[in-house]
Amino acid sequence: MTDTPRYAAVAITLHWVIALLMIGMVFLGWYMEDLRDLAFAGGDVSLERVQAVYNTHKTIGLFVLGFSLFRLYWRLTHKTPPLPDGMMAWERFAATATHWLFYALMIGMPIGGWIAASASPYPTLLFNEPGLELIKLPVPQNEAFESAMGRAHGAGGWAILALVGLHVGAALKHQFINKDGLIGRMIPLKFLKG
Repeated sequence: MTDTPRYAAVAITLHWVIALLMIGMVFLGWYMEDLRDLAFAGGDVSLERVQAVYNTHKTIGLFVLGFSLFRLYWRLTHKTPPLPDGMMAWERFAATATHWLFYALMIGMPIGGWIAASASPYPTLLFNEPGLELIKLPVPQNEAFESAMGRAHGAGGWAILALVGLHVGAALKHQFINKDGLIGRMIPLKFLKG
C-alpha cells in the first residue's frame, strides 16, 4: 500500500460531519413522514409532535447547508491530494463526477427543503423555539407546488443513499482490491489508514 497524501483536517472533519448529518436526515425524513401519516390517520401522535420533528429536520438542514457552503468554499480555495497514478481515466472521471454530484446534493437538498417549507402553511420554528421562525422564500403558496417540491426533496434522499453506496463501494474497492491507500486520504483516525 502506498503512502497517499491526506486531506487537511478541516476537509476531513467537514466530510464526516456532513456525511453523518445527510444520511441521518434521510432517515429522519422517513420517520417524520411516518409520524405525519400516523397523526393524520388518527394514531397516537399529536400534530404538535409531528411539527416538532419537522422543525428539527429543517433546523438540521440549515446546518447542513451552512457546512456544505463552507466545504465548497474550502474545496475551491485549497488544493486536494492527487489521485493515485494507477487510476484509469474513467475512474478519475467517475471520482470527480461523484464528488461534484455530492456538492449538488449537499447544497441542493437543503435549499429544496427550504423551498418546500416556504410553500407550506406551517411555520418553521428553528430549534422548535417560538420567535425563531425561518424566513419563507418567495415561492408559490399552494398545495400542488408544496407537494411537488416535497416529492423532489424526497427523491433527493434516495439519490443521496445511492451516491453514498457508490462512494463507499469505490472506497472499499481501492482499500481491498487496488490497495492503493486512497481511503487513507479521508479517514480521520491514523490507525485506520492502513
